[in-house]
Amino acid sequence: MPRLGVITCQVLELEFVHLLANDPGVERISVIEDEFSAELIDRLSTGTQKTVQRISRADTLRPHEKKGFSVLVQVMKVGLHSNIPLLKKEVKTAVSQMAPFVDAVLLGYGLCGNALVDAGELFKEIPVPVSLPMEKDEPVDDCVGLIIGGRENYYQEQCLCAGTMFMNAGFSRHWEKILAFEVPEKLKDKTEKIVKIMMGSYKRCLLLPTPVLGEADLRKNTAKFSEKHGLYTETRPGILDLLDAAWENAKQNAASAAGTGDKAT
Repeated sequence: MPRLGVITCQVLELEFVHLLANDPGVERISVIEDEFSAELIDRLSTGTQKTVQRISRADTLRPHEKKGFSVLVQVMKVGLHSNIPLLKKEVKTAVSQMAPFVDAVLLGYGLCGNALVDAGELFKEIPVPVSLPMEKDEPVDDCVGLIIGGRENYYQEQCLCAGTMFMNAGFSRHWEKILAFEVPEKLKDKTEKIVKIMMGSYKRCLLLPTPVLGEADLRKNTAKFSEKHGLYTETRPGILDLLDAAWENAKQNAASAAGTGDKAT
């Protein structure tokens, strides 16, 4: 049976819960269990009919012979995009460790500050297809571009208000961790001041509700953030079409690779 690997940031954990829970072709879900995957495991285990196998590492994955798709998920720490070399290194390492045990890998990332702009080169030695969510022939810019429906929509909202903080489900739930970036020890006592300066040009908080998290929950999650930084709040419906397309494409990659007979399932 085909096995698809998923490596995603915590920002997109709810979107992947949605995909996994609503795909009847997914027969088995295995998740590398750690502090970053706890929410995804809890949501799949308690809010869906799916059975989740918890494993410590990709190489402890047990064989599964049923028909349908098997999916192996690893959730990466939120906020890695604040350190581009580290994001690139961590994602490459995760893909390298997972690749021997799956038929294809889908990354729950965009270009993320161009950390993955050279994905073809970065993953050239990986023996299975590795894909990113795409808009036409280009990877999406980031998780905001993915959920807002692409560059045109992204640019349109930036033109309306250049100082916009975009809030999809993950950003609304993890904004405190995202802003708690690491600074040199000598600047630790100035972290709050640095954040204040960084947020000084922002004026608007734009909510992007989707089926995974509605407007009411987004407003609740971001109320403290908006008040703290003096932002007004507006809403634009989010779109899951690009992620859905990436999911279907990755499944096809896995099925095609598994059909070659080169990889045991």
